[in-house]
Amino acid sequence: MSKFIQEFKKFAIKGNAVDMAVGIIIGTAFGKVISSIVNDIIMPPIGWLIGGVDFSDLKVTMPSIVISGVEQMKTATINYGNFIQTLINFLIIALCVFLMVKSLNRLTGKHKDVPQSIPKTSNEEKLLTEIRDLMKGENKLTSRK
Repeated sequence: MSKFIQEFKKFAIKGNAVDMAVGIIIGTAFGKVISSIVNDIIMPPIGWLIGGVDFSDLKVTMPSIVISGVEQMKTATINYGNFIQTLINFLIIALCVFLMVKSLNRLTGKHKDVPQSIPKTSNEEKLLTEIRDLMKGENKLTSRK
């Protein structure tokens, strides 16, 4: 049991686990901010532009089924307005994360678009290449005789 605890301590104290936990906490808070931006700032003007529609109220109501005076199935709603708001939330969060990662990569110098320079060959590799080429030349001469 103590080996398990030691392994868990190593895992929990590692930078990756702590960084991941901080990222999840900040991401959750960031998601709430974006949800507020979408729900309180972006969607009201869009709803106003299309005739005063509140997207969170958009839904399709399924009828209840009544057989011989007894309600068999209660009404259900398909809340497609909430889905539209959630989709806009996701798109804005994805755009923000993309821009943030792109900015961090620019600041830290991690450019994947930059082609890697060709590594220089060492003196040993140059000599071995010359020896190989010379041996190929000698093999051609001996095969002609």
